Amino acid sequence: MVEFKINIGDPKTGKTVQKVVSGDQAQAFLKKRIGEKVSGDLIGFPGYEFEISGGSDYCGFPMRRDVRGTARKKVLIVSGVGIRKNVPGRKVRKTVAGNTVYSKTAQINLKVLKQGAQPLVEEKKEGGEEKKEEAKAAEKPAEEKTESKKDSESSKAKPLSAKDESLSTSTELKKKEAKEDKKHEHKAEKKAEASKEAE
Repeated sequence: MVEFKINIGDPKTGKTVQKVVSGDQAQAFLKKRIGEKVSGDLIGFPGYEFEISGGSDYCGFPMRRDVRGTARKKVLIVSGVGIRKNVPGRKVRKTVAGNTVYSKTAQINLKVLKQGAQPLVEEKKEGGEEKKEEAKAAEKPAEEKTESKKDSESSKAKPLSAKDESLSTSTELKKKEAKEDKKHEHKAEKKAEASKEAE
C-alpha cells in the first residue's frame, strides 16, 4: 500500500497544510512529475488545483526537476535543489532523487494554483481565545523562572566579584611589594656607591 505525506503551501496566505494520503488518493500521484497539475478533488480539497513543486524519497534525498525518472542519481550541481551554499563557479556532485513520483517517494510538496470554495486552514475563533488564556498562564511561570534565574545569577555574581576584588587586592599588594623591593635595592646600591666613593 502506497502512502505519501503531502505538504500543501498557499502562496497567498503563506500557510502550509500537511496531510497523509494512502490508497486511491495516493495512486493518483504515481508517475506524476514535478510541475504537473493535480486536482484537489482527488485528495479531499474540492475546487482546488495544485502543482507538484517538489518532494523527497524515503531516504530524504530531494526530488530535482531536471533529473528525469524515479531513481537516485549523482549529478553535478551549481545551485538549486540539493545544495545549500556553494562558491560561484564550483560544481559539486550530489545525490538527488528523480522528478517522478513513485512508490518509495515519502513526501510531496504541492503549491496552490486555484482556490476552492472553502479555505485550506479553518480558523477557530473560540479555541483561539482559550489558547490565548493558556499562553498567558504559561507565560507567568516562565516569567517567574526568568526572575529566579536572574536572582540566582546575581547571587552567583557576588562571590565572583568578591574573588575579583581579592585577586585585584592581591595583585596590588604584589605590585607594592615589588616597588618596595626596588626602592630597597636602589637604596642599597646608593649606599654601596657612597661607601666606594668614601674609600
